[in-house]
Order: sequence, then C-alpha cells, then structure tokens
Amino acid sequence: MTAQELKNSILQLAVQGKLVPQDKNDEPASELLKRIQAEKAQLIKEGRYIPDKKHTAEPIKDDDILYDLPDNWVWVRFADMVAFNSGKTPQRQNTSYWNSNAYPWVSIADMIADGCTYTTKESVSQKAIRECFFEKISPAGTLIMSFKLTIGKVSILGMEAVHNEAIISIYPFACGEEKTILQKYLFKVLPLIAETGNSKNAIKGKTLNATSISNLLIPLPPLAEQQRIVDKIEELLPLVEEYGKAETRLKELNTDFPDMLRKSILQQAVQGKLTERDPADEPASELLKRIQAEKAQLIKDGKLKKEKPLPPITEEEIPFDIPDTWQWVRLGDYMDVRDGTHDSPKYVPQGYALITSKNLKNGIVDTENVKYITQADYDSINERSRVDTGDILFAMIGSIGNPSIVGLAHDYAIKNVALLKKACADISEKYVYYYMQLSQYAMKKSAGGGVQPFVSLSYLRLYPMPLPPLEEQKRIVARVEELLALCDQLK
Repeated sequence: MTAQELKNSILQLAVQGKLVPQDKNDEPASELLKRIQAEKAQLIKEGRYIPDKKHTAEPIKDDDILYDLPDNWVWVRFADMVAFNSGKTPQRQNTSYWNSNAYPWVSIADMIADGCTYTTKESVSQKAIRECFFEKISPAGTLIMSFKLTIGKVSILGMEAVHNEAIISIYPFACGEEKTILQKYLFKVLPLIAETGNSKNAIKGKTLNATSISNLLIPLPPLAEQQRIVDKIEELLPLVEEYGKAETRLKELNTDFPDMLRKSILQQAVQGKLTERDPADEPASELLKRIQAEKAQLIKDGKLKKEKPLPPITEEEIPFDIPDTWQWVRLGDYMDVRDGTHDSPKYVPQGYALITSKNLKNGIVDTENVKYITQADYDSINERSRVDTGDILFAMIGSIGNPSIVGLAHDYAIKNVALLKKACADISEKYVYYYMQLSQYAMKKSAGGGVQPFVSLSYLRLYPMPLPPLEEQKRIVARVEELLALCDQLK
C-alpha cells in the first residue's frame, strides 16, 4: 500500500464514521443541518448570497447514497451547505492587469496541498480586481480547492487573494465556532470526496464543473464528531508522511540497488575477490613482459607509433590491495590507447558514420542516429584511429565513460571518443571493458572542464589498472557475466 493509498483509507474510514467512536450524547447532524439551511436562507433574504442556477443541488435519492452512515449522520449536497465561486485569469495581453503586486493571484501550482498558501508566482493589479474580479477578493483563512486537471487539491489562503478559474473559494453556511469546525472537516475530507464527483474528460485531464461540484455528496457527522475526526486525522497524517518518506527511500533503493550491486560486483572482481588463485597461472608480471616485447616489435615494424615511456605507478596511486600474482599497470602499458578527432568535420547527407559519445549505449555502439562525413575526413581520422572488431570505445567528453565493445566491424570514424586496442593477442579485452565500466565513476568525479567535462588521452594512458594473470582474467570475466546477468533480472 502506498502512502497515498494509506491516507485515502484513513479518509474513507473517517467519512464512513469508522475512524472515531460515535457518542450518543452528540447532537445529531440533522440539527446542525437545520441551522446551516437557516443561515443560507437568511443570507439569501438579506441579499448577501444570490444562488446561481448552476449551484442548485439536486434532491438526494436512495440510488445516490454511496454507503451507509451512522444513525446520527446525514447526507447533504455540497451546494446545500456551502457557497462557492471560481476565479478568473485576466487577459494576458493586457499588461495593466498583471504583476503590480497589488493582490496575489493563486494558480493550482501555487497551492500548498493540505496546508496554507502564503505566496504566489504572479499578482494582479487593482485594475484587474475592479474590472475582472468585480472587487470580489477571497479573505485570508478561506478554504480553496482545485477542480480542473488536479481534482481535490485543497489549501487555506494565508492572505487576501484571488485565484484562477480552476479553483473555487468555499464558504460554509455556518457561524462562529460551527463554521470553523465545519471548514476544518471539509478541509480534511474534500480531497477524497472530490474524486467521487461526476467528472468529465478534458483535453489535459479530468475536470469537474459547477453542477458536479454542487452535487457532491458530503457525509455530515455531528459537529462534535467532526472535531474528533479532524483531531484523529491530524494525529495520523504525520505517521502517513513518515510512511511516505520510507516508501520514497525504498523506491530509490529499489531503483538504485541493481546499479549499486553491479558496481560492487565489478569492484570485487578487480580486487581478486570473486575468483580463486590457480598456482598454475602464469604471473601477471610475465604477461606484461610478453606484451611489452610484442609492442616493441610492432613499433619496430612500423605498425605501432612509439610513445613516451609511462612512469612507474607510485604507492599513492594504488587505491586497493591486489593478490600477489597480480600487478598494477598503466592502462597505456597494457592497451594501445588512442583517440579520434576532436575537430568538427563537415557533415554530409550520406557518407561514413561519425561515432560520438551519444552513440555509446549499454555496452554497444549505436549506429542508428549518427551524422555522416566525407571519405576524405573518414580516411584522415582513421589514419591513426581505425576502429576494429573487439576494440573498446570510451567517451572522453560530456557523458564520460559508457565503455562499449565494437562488435562486427563497421566503416565509421570516432570523435571525442577514446579507442582502446589490444596491443597483442594475449589480452582479454572483456576484462578491460569491465574495468573501464567500474573506473568511469571515478573518472567522472575527477574530470576537468565545466559545462562539458572531459578526460584527456594522457589521463587515460596513465590510469592505473590491476592486472591479473591472463587465465584469471578469463575466469573473472566468466564470473562477472554470470553475476551481472542476475543483476539484470532485478531491474
């Protein structure tokens, strides 16, 4: 049950006479209703209330009754117990009507639900009060309710104000303490009762009108019981609010938990806590020597550009301990790290796709929504950063991260995207892919730039990476994929 459902259940018990006990000594509601009707008749006689035909309620028939009430309660139509009037929106093009700070003008967005409304975003002038509202201003303390789009939102005016045509001001036909208690009761139960009105579909949602508002059926308890109901609701609603906060936290946890668990799995994986060591595995130090030797040969053969040697990793850079057979390396020591263009080539209607950070999604490269470049620009970019199957792409600007493994080879170039290529055959690109999935969180926090955060190519090459033996990398990948599949089932 949601917090709103719980609140509605409390209100439903209240209007059925099941929230607080009845007291046989209470004056029956029928006597209260007689005084309400007498007050209404007196106001009409004195000319202080002129009923509108649309505000005339229909007689209550047996078929109209929604549920049984206690013996000392009565059913009454809304228009038979209160006067109400809707507001207006002065012509927007007439600037003399607006924002003179003379009188607050309340919209539904301004209303503080179940509370007091003290401020508004807009105000109207004295001229608007005179020409549009005919000097009719709702005094502070007036009960107001929305009846269009958002049906049954209630608030108490904390100041003199006028309001728009989607809101009504409500004035109970009662005097003194009786009026105060009756307004408090309506303030509590109208959000539920308004939902029972004969609403009509409008373009932007459901709406009531003067007739359906007039004919709302109000279960009227004795005055003393109204006060007990109000007191009980005020006692319970703070508990409902706490329940609502807990519900919100639970929703957030349920939303965030799969991603939090995913991050935890990757963190455990790169610390060597998901897999067992195998004494038969070749140590990572030997794997690194072989990779360095193969890179040196590729440089000698002119297949790989010679880069400045990367500095050794310092103790201060090591974020966590790793097993003895592992080794900390720079990403650029293990992978061939390049980048695409950072310029803006001329786009053409047809040609070669240009992949940017927005095309890296959920571990794959999305080529559906791309811009195209000429073959000359494509050749220029791919001269140093050709994308091949098995390469890893990593966004460097804006939405940093979103590592993606290239599937079948495509004829596309990259912009503002890093390219991680295997420097030799004895490399598990999937291990690197999962490590980059984890590392993107830290990279986003340390990224430079303002509106467009970025990480540089040198930053990526220098980024520390825990390197397991090759066979253990494969076991880690298998275990990670098994666990992440279970994570995906939680979403």
